[in-house]
Amino acid sequence: MTLVSSPSIADVRKRLAGSLVLPGDPGWDDARQAWNLAVDQRPELVVLPTTAEDVVETVAFARAHALRVAVQGTGHGAAARGDLSGTVLVNMRELRGAELDPVARVARVAAGALWEDVVPLAAEHGLAALHGSSRDVGVVGYTLGGGVGWLARRYGLAANSVVAVELVTPDGRALRADADQNADLFWAIRGGGGNFGVVTSLEFRLYPVGSLEAGWLVWPWERSQEVLEAWAAWAESMPDDVTSVGRILQLPPIPEIPEALRGRQLVVVEAAILGDSREAAALLRPLRDLEPEMDTFTTIKASELSALHQDPYGPTPGIGEGGLMESFPPSAVAALAHVAGPGSGSPLLSVEVRHLGGALDRIPSGAGALTHLDGRFLFYAVGVPVTAELGDAVARHAAATKEALAPWGHGREYLNFAESPIDTRTAFDADVHRRLCLIRAQVDPDGLIRANHPIPAASTPAL
Repeated sequence: MTLVSSPSIADVRKRLAGSLVLPGDPGWDDARQAWNLAVDQRPELVVLPTTAEDVVETVAFARAHALRVAVQGTGHGAAARGDLSGTVLVNMRELRGAELDPVARVARVAAGALWEDVVPLAAEHGLAALHGSSRDVGVVGYTLGGGVGWLARRYGLAANSVVAVELVTPDGRALRADADQNADLFWAIRGGGGNFGVVTSLEFRLYPVGSLEAGWLVWPWERSQEVLEAWAAWAESMPDDVTSVGRILQLPPIPEIPEALRGRQLVVVEAAILGDSREAAALLRPLRDLEPEMDTFTTIKASELSALHQDPYGPTPGIGEGGLMESFPPSAVAALAHVAGPGSGSPLLSVEVRHLGGALDRIPSGAGALTHLDGRFLFYAVGVPVTAELGDAVARHAAATKEALAPWGHGREYLNFAESPIDTRTAFDADVHRRLCLIRAQVDPDGLIRANHPIPAASTPAL
């Protein structure tokens, strides 16, 4: 039952170009659904805006009726947000669109844009965005949380390629934030997540990448410890032009998976290499000396890179845990293999370790709140809860994986890989978090915005 009266609902519906959906309305379950089907979102109502003006109306409506506002692009990271009672869910899926200036190498996207809206458009001009590992991830949520993709070791976090943001603040103002105007807000948004307003559009830099070398090397999972030890040492010797992932996979026997991999347990190295085939062959030689049973490396177009990781396309249930690590030595590899490899009884679909460093370890000029990632490796463990019983097992094993790798971490979280509620102080240096809290107090002292990882408002206003 909604907390808002019928006349108020009817009034705001007249003013919206988009739609407002209530419990019991046709399309309610579709409107409230997150991409992650393991999350059962039950807000008071859902608004699907089609214009920035719709967002202004929605924020004003929420404030007038003592409701909070949660924003969702796709709902990949919806698990951490929790109960949405007393909340308007703003589902951005109808506010899509992308355009670019190939001369300036800048793209502009609407709030609901997916990477599949941007990547092919940029590729027509020999350009690439700093997208992630899946083409149906929302651009805005991914970017505001940091954004670590296949070009990250060369070009850094996606958040620090943002050049401007348009948003509606919690007091209902539509404004633009960039290096010259609303600079504090511009700083906070880039890495501080969706805590400071409702983003309606984003502008970010593109990079000259026409083609590259990329692919998988695949071994039976019985070789998990051997291969991951070799990969971790190899990765740390690589130039910034190489971004790679070591991964343990248990693939289900479903038609969507290539026949050669279907229903198998594997250890995999994936990599993207900014170079030609001769350079790539020289770099890959130590891993090829391990005699993988499959080697898919080839020259690909930049537009094909978002399919390299083979993430599932479309809404899928998942339970996962992730975190940063200072290092990934043989002892850490052994701990991971023990909890997620052969003989572990793990039900996890994928446990991946991403190599960081390079540009991710440097602070660029004019960076936002998340300047870099404080770790050399980033892990993520995930499984599919097909049944409630399996969901419990997945959750236990994901948590056990995080615990097993904790000795090589330092308690630092990365917001985009945190699927459970966290203390956001673990995602930032102390001074940075303090400044974020001050800015939150200035723009949203009443806590209207409900982010999946909330930055608390400080008791004193920002300067």
